[in-house]
This record gives sequence, structure tokens and C-alpha cells, in this order.
Amino acid sequence: MTVYTSCSDGYDAANNNSESNFIVGCTRRVLEGNGDPILTDDIQRLMNVSDANIDLLADCANKITYKFNGTHVDVEQLYNIKKNGCSEDCTFCGQSAFFDTGIDTYQLPPAQEIVTAAMNAKAQGAESYCLVAAWRQPSVTDFKKVCDVIQQINNDVGISVECSLGFLTDTQAKQLKILGVKRYNHNLETARSKFPEICSTHTYQDRVDTLNIARSAGLELCTGGILGIGETRKQRLELVYDLVRLCPEEITLNLLVPVPGTPLELQTPLSSQEIVRVFAVLRFALPKSIIKVSGGREVNTNDSGKKLLQSGANGIITGGYLTTGGNEPKQDREMIQSLSKA
Repeated sequence: MTVYTSCSDGYDAANNNSESNFIVGCTRRVLEGNGDPILTDDIQRLMNVSDANIDLLADCANKITYKFNGTHVDVEQLYNIKKNGCSEDCTFCGQSAFFDTGIDTYQLPPAQEIVTAAMNAKAQGAESYCLVAAWRQPSVTDFKKVCDVIQQINNDVGISVECSLGFLTDTQAKQLKILGVKRYNHNLETARSKFPEICSTHTYQDRVDTLNIARSAGLELCTGGILGIGETRKQRLELVYDLVRLCPEEITLNLLVPVPGTPLELQTPLSSQEIVRVFAVLRFALPKSIIKVSGGREVNTNDSGKKLLQSGANGIITGGYLTTGGNEPKQDREMIQSLSKA
């Protein structure tokens, strides 16, 4: 990756419009480059622009999206193949066995049920279908069942399959690659400095190691985190830097939906401006990646994330999430279509 010199080069710092000039200068550098991110001091300065310049930051991020990704919006659906009773104590998660959240529990459903759901997802316009499981890592038996399901989806559906199965061994990652799985999701969740406050049963480095295992096996990476779990803006910037280092093909950002019974059930949501700020800065940092608005967009924004799709994001998850509902795919298709008319 190229590390650009400061984007404020050539701009008058004494000018009353120096901050907006800086944003425009950063945009020009990215647009004229080959999609290499701006790093270090420039990203930090973009993350801390005044609220008065958030709309400009968002508009410039949108220009970068258009240059390197076009107008296409990546649409994905999830299937929670093993729900609740997870052995990990992540404080935001309604599926953790550590918390009494009243969420129903089930193990791996019949393969045909998952395959049928994949067929429906494809018919509803989803381009990818992600199998997600609430466990620390798959057992040998469960992993074989998942592999059989993937093979059946490949044979009967023909949709791009992605997986989020927790920690993986090298052998498991290679098997997913052989089966044609395109991308592996394993979120960092938050900044390294914040992570010990939200989970004690595994480490941040465990998550990074899993992503490295997936990359070594030839799988594309999907990773990101959750905004609004009590982190500071500085910690959100820290997460951005770690994402740049990993250079994932896809970034998924969730917006916390507090779950009753979890330690974060009373967490105050982020402002809409702060959410836009993070998505926009991520686009400057990773111009070519898919940046996906994921869980919580229906609750934490007043437009189901439409503004974020004009602020650097170029993907959504539709049809619901792991423990919470979402928009109907038809509603999201209409939202995406309205963007092309804006």
C-alpha cells in the first residue's frame, strides 16, 4: 500500500475553509490514485473533522465509492444455523450463554431447511448467502454437517456462499475453500484497546489469528465490528487502522441494538452524524472494499441506512439478522432503486 504524504499539502492552513479544503484534497488524492488508502495522520484528521463538515465528508466518500465500486449495492442474506447458547461472554450478544435474554435456542436445522432458505434468498435478489453459527468454533461433527449443506447449496441453488463459523483450524479453512466458499466473516468487534471490556473468554488476537488462517487458505475476508458499544471516537479510529492492515474485501459494520439481559442493554446510541463519520472515513481508508451496513440500521437510522449508502457504504444485509428482524427484501430493493433516482 502507498502511504500518501499529508493531503493538506498545497492548502492554506490559515484559510477559514482549511478543513473543507483538506477534505477535498484527500478526496482528490484518493480519486487520482489507484485506490490506495490514505493512512495515519490524514485518517485521524478526517475522523475528527467538525460536525459542520460531515456532509462534505460524506459526499466526498460517496464520490470515492462511485469511482472504485460504481453504483452497485451488494445485497446479502444471513441464516443463523445454530442459535443461542454460545460459550463466549461478549457483552453485546443476546446469544451468549452467560446472559438470560429469553432468545429461543436451536441446533443445526435440517439441511433442506437451510437450502430452501438459500433458494428464497436468491429469488429475493440476494447475491450472497452467509451461514452463521453461535459457537466458539465448530466441532468435527458440526463442521461436516455444514460442509454437506454448502455442497447441497452449490448443487441446488447456485448462490455465493459465505460463512461465519467462529474460530477455524487451517484444515477447516482449506476445506471451505475447496467447497467454493468465497468469503469468511469473523468480526474484530471493536478496537483492540476496548476488546477486554467486552469479552473475557477469548482475545482480540484470537480473532486476528482466525482471519489470517482464512486468508492463508485463499478465502476472502469479511470483518468489521459494532458501533455504539461504549467505545470512544479514538477507539473507532483504532479499529479503522486495524481494518486497513487486514485489507478485507468486505467490511461489515453493525450498529448496536441493545438486547435486554445483556450488560449493554442500557447503552446510549451514537448520533447519526457519528455513524456517518465512521462509514465515510472507512471509505477513504479502504476505497475498493465493500462496506456493508449491517445489523441495527433499521433501529439506529431513520432511513434504514439510505444516507449511509450515500456516505461510503455500498452494501447491506437484508431480511433480518441473527436475533433481530430487519426489512423485507422488497423494501430494501425499493430503497436501493430510489438511490439511482436521487
